[in-house]
Amino acid sequence: MSAADPPVSKKPVDTSEAPAEDAAVKIATVGAVDVSDFIDLETFEQIREMDDDDSDEFSCAIVGGFLDQAEETFIKMEAALHGSFPFASHRKAGDLDQLSSLGHFLKGSSATLGLIKVKDYCETIQHLGSNKDDTGHVGPDHKECLSKIKNALAEMKIEYKRVRVYFYKIYPILDDGSR
Repeated sequence: MSAADPPVSKKPVDTSEAPAEDAAVKIATVGAVDVSDFIDLETFEQIREMDDDDSDEFSCAIVGGFLDQAEETFIKMEAALHGSFPFASHRKAGDLDQLSSLGHFLKGSSATLGLIKVKDYCETIQHLGSNKDDTGHVGPDHKECLSKIKNALAEMKIEYKRVRVYFYKIYPILDDGSR
């Protein structure tokens, strides 16, 4: 940290009494970190607006469901890459169709929450799983697709961890040590 950098607060942000606009600004800078590079706050706020005035139970449940879904999907993606399927023993290593399907599946829920980079990595995995490049055009061979998917999955997990930390600050109840 340079002398010009402000100190980073480790306290969660209390938005319970803030007007909606102030709450959005506070959420955008939880822990003095600007999250707008990995979360579309306008999209996420649409989910939060569905909460009751006195509770964030609805949005917390949506976020908690996504976190569980993401963890399960990562396990299935690793299994599709390496051929260790606890869910379907007939699958083989390097199952591009399964990887494409899983990428598509997680892309939808991450987009719903406004998780920009997670959604983008999911889309990349979806395309590569269909033997297409990042733009959706016919792309690399099977082996290269698997290599790129492996890299995209690793990067997506890093972004997911950033998102998870952010969500734990917004919804401390979700941080139960199970993820």
